[in-house]
Amino acid sequence: MVLKEVDRVELTSLMDNAIDLLSTIEKPEIKQIQEWLREHRGTEWIEKHFRPPIAEHGFSMLVKTFSGEDSHTMLFDTGISPEGVVTNAERMGINLAEIEAVILSHGHLDHAGGLVKVAKAIEKKDLPIIVHEHMFKTRGTATPDGKVRKAPDFPTEDLVRPAKFIKTKEPCALADNTILITGEIPHKTDFEKGLLKQMAYVNGEWRPDPWVWDDRALVLNVKDKGLVVISGCAHAGIINTVQYAQQIAGINHIYAIFGGFHLAGKDYETRITPTTNELKRFSPKLIVPSHCTGWRGIYAIREAMPEAFIWNSVGNLYQL
Repeated sequence: MVLKEVDRVELTSLMDNAIDLLSTIEKPEIKQIQEWLREHRGTEWIEKHFRPPIAEHGFSMLVKTFSGEDSHTMLFDTGISPEGVVTNAERMGINLAEIEAVILSHGHLDHAGGLVKVAKAIEKKDLPIIVHEHMFKTRGTATPDGKVRKAPDFPTEDLVRPAKFIKTKEPCALADNTILITGEIPHKTDFEKGLLKQMAYVNGEWRPDPWVWDDRALVLNVKDKGLVVISGCAHAGIINTVQYAQQIAGINHIYAIFGGFHLAGKDYETRITPTTNELKRFSPKLIVPSHCTGWRGIYAIREAMPEAFIWNSVGNLYQL
């Protein structure tokens, strides 16, 4: 599949688990919220309108690509709460009406919880919402007492109208072939074993469903830099994800890796060391682990790749 080069990419962290308005980041690719608001909106707007955005256990990234005179704006995931992403966009002065499509990494609540409110805020007829059929499955989590805690249902199409669902399993391109959605990611590593306690309700009974086949990532190709990979939770494994991105894009060089790597929790912390070792092999210029990576995983990645590491905050703007 052809993935066109872009001249530059802007990524805005609309939702993540943490917000940090005080710490400094000495990298030219990153502007913290106070800096980019001052440039885009001016000091007067900040004094009259600015309120700090909120953080929550969720993920959402605004993705803008620029090629010559052309630009495209997409939203990747919508956070966990109904209002969180819409609230943050308002507080940051971001016009959600510019969004051309919403892409969901997978169907879990911390990535799709804000979908209904986001779709209403964008308010475009036939706004594409890129989904996978497994997002509509009845799912839950196995508990230690042998029961299953049912997960919230994924929104129906009636709730997001006038937007519409577009179901895909295979890799597909958007934004004039400048943004690639991986589709289902093959599981090839021996240590990335999916979401171990996930269950699905099938034919009247709960069954193990660890592979989260609806888990996808975004891939971009920045001119003279290489691939940018953005994961939601990487339930397929962040190493599987990056390797598949290289395969479908036909490009090996990795410039940046963003998103949740799902290394948090007792069942997943054993993956931290092999994941970190393999991430180092990609030699990314920038690595931004966030959301479900967890503090142990984030700390290990920072120790292994201090020059590439960035601590993400809601409101960060990445200009690549």
